[in-house]
Amino acid sequence: MDRIKMLQQLNDEPGWDIIIIGGGATGLGTAVDAATRGYKTLLLEQHDFAKGTSSRSTKLVHGGVRYLAQGNIKLVREALKERGLLLKNAPHLSNNLSFVLPCYSIWQKIYYGVGLKLYDLMAGKLGLGKTKIINRTTAKNFLPTIDTKKLSGAIVYQDGQFDDARLAINLAQTAAENGAAVLNYCKVIRLTKKDDKVCGVVVQDIISGAIYNLQCKVVINATGIFTDEVLQMDDAAAKNIVSPSQGIHLVIDKIFFPGADAMMIPKTEDGRVLFAVPWHDKVVVGTTDTPIESHSSEPKPLEEEIIFILHHINKYLAVEIKRSDVKSVFVGLRPLVKKGSAKKTAIMPRDHTIIVSASGLVTITGGKWTTYRKMANDVLNNAVAVANLEKKICITENLKIHGYLNKVNKNDAIYYYGADAALVRNLCKANEVLSELIHPAAPNIKAEIIWAIKNEMAMTVEDVLARRTRLLFLDAKAAMEAAPLVAQLMAATMNKNNDWIEEQTNDFTALAKQYLLS
Repeated sequence: MDRIKMLQQLNDEPGWDIIIIGGGATGLGTAVDAATRGYKTLLLEQHDFAKGTSSRSTKLVHGGVRYLAQGNIKLVREALKERGLLLKNAPHLSNNLSFVLPCYSIWQKIYYGVGLKLYDLMAGKLGLGKTKIINRTTAKNFLPTIDTKKLSGAIVYQDGQFDDARLAINLAQTAAENGAAVLNYCKVIRLTKKDDKVCGVVVQDIISGAIYNLQCKVVINATGIFTDEVLQMDDAAAKNIVSPSQGIHLVIDKIFFPGADAMMIPKTEDGRVLFAVPWHDKVVVGTTDTPIESHSSEPKPLEEEIIFILHHINKYLAVEIKRSDVKSVFVGLRPLVKKGSAKKTAIMPRDHTIIVSASGLVTITGGKWTTYRKMANDVLNNAVAVANLEKKICITENLKIHGYLNKVNKNDAIYYYGADAALVRNLCKANEVLSELIHPAAPNIKAEIIWAIKNEMAMTVEDVLARRTRLLFLDAKAAMEAAPLVAQLMAATMNKNNDWIEEQTNDFTALAKQYLLS
């Protein structure tokens, strides 16, 4: 992806079929769908791709066991289908994972066993394996540090896991390869109208300050937590439809939770499911569901959320995880849609909502990563109807995502690049220095930084350490220590000076401190 060439298209292109505001899961999925149908497509993201919620998930591709318990059969069935499609179309970024649900009575084994058997059946031919009931000894083999006191046994079921930010980058590349223009750091500052109908946007390149007036046939608002801001850009009197909910995750070393399998705690005190999930040689523990009044691109964990997760995970383990053991804490905001009289965000609906405004602005919000492709399909069909575009068939069910590799060697430190891994390695062949690690506690090599700049539109140290590599989310202290080196590598490649290096290092250090528990 070449940002300079794509910016040039903003000057050269007289009009677009579809402009998408928002470079998270939904926006990127929509760009892929629109581009592969042949529509002239532009995506604009005010920060970096997946800067917000879309890089801060629990890293699961799942039907949602909790939604099944709530009776939301439609969402579960839809999500299980989409889970299967994602594992098929992006095997370099997703995988099947065993989840162990501890049980403390025969009744729990029966109750959860029957529910998860139903979960299997609903997946149909896209199922990942059969649920089984195991005894206490076998449960200990799956989860070596589980506290076996009063443990009756466990249920083992299969679900999916993925790398959210890496998938977002690969979706951007897939859209670009199919003719879309996708741009990060381009903020929509105004919608333009003709006869009270939205006909374009005014956008500012945050990096250069340049302003562009762009024309299109339809605008899609896929801005997640910022949905209301765009709706009010269209109509100042529009009421807020999003009820933000905050979820935090703690990342710990695998010494506290060794093994290759995840644990699912089916019901916490606030009615949520809590997961402990192995990911990139660490373990992600989460999440919470805390209603909040305001939102930002860098939400902060609440003290009660940290206490809540540590309390609940320690109830199930024979080892104790302390605050000082947490390598990173990251926070995501869910753009839940206000419906009815629900007071707790944990019981608000997770399926998506599409709104067509009187101006023709098409808005989508809600949903989750697993169903991004279906959400994109639904909102694009609405946009096509609004703009009276020629109807074209969606092909994304069987579309291989950029980097697709049928056989992935998970022992390769950079396996998540898929087919691009060989190209990253080629950079090392040309310059042996690029095979060096960026930090002794991280598996990432210098070549990944160069690749991210030249091929993945990384513009800042944060882009590289948070979303091209995942070091900030895995070990915030190591990421801070790696920042000066990464800034130097970037400056040499992007022709930046020492002032830029210092500014980038300082900015990233200040950000990374928020990912550490004091």
